[in-house]
Amino acid sequence: MRFEKGHKAATRRHIIDVASKCMRRDGISAAGIAGIMGEAGLTKGAFSPHFESKEALVREALASALSDQQHRLDEDYRRGLDLEGAVRRYLNRAHLQDPTGGCPSAALLPEIARQPLSTRKDYEEGLRSYVATLAALLPDADAEASRRRATAIFGLMVGTLQLARAMPNATQAEQILEGGVEAALHLARFAFS
Repeated sequence: MRFEKGHKAATRRHIIDVASKCMRRDGISAAGIAGIMGEAGLTKGAFSPHFESKEALVREALASALSDQQHRLDEDYRRGLDLEGAVRRYLNRAHLQDPTGGCPSAALLPEIARQPLSTRKDYEEGLRSYVATLAALLPDADAEASRRRATAIFGLMVGTLQLARAMPNATQAEQILEGGVEAALHLARFAFS
């Protein structure tokens, strides 16, 4: 059977998108190749022409999720969003209820820490880029101090979202999110007062 030009690249992209969502929803370990390929509407046998291993797919799926997250922050930054807006965009009900389409750090951080070094290095690169954009929202003139502060703020945001997602009570989850917003903004103000 003959396919149109670009079919293989489009199929690969589709597999990565589906895998990224499956991994954020189920976790890296629980998201098996057969399940990912099934959700992509493909057979398990269609996996090997596109990826040499599950690890290769994990790296690409994680990179894709980080890139999407970076793109959203970059767009917000270009539109003039301030730090409070960025924090509130991250710590909100929609993000709380959508781990599949949300931050890969909040969904997968404990598993990322157990991945091979190459995957963790790729993650670190994506994180560094996101933190640099977040740091640009801080008023500090010292780039290194802004980077450290932005890293701490992002860590607080990730932990807040993880904690809120663990709560069965929606009201309590919302309170945790608002407390995280307040703490992140306090951390940003504390550095510059």
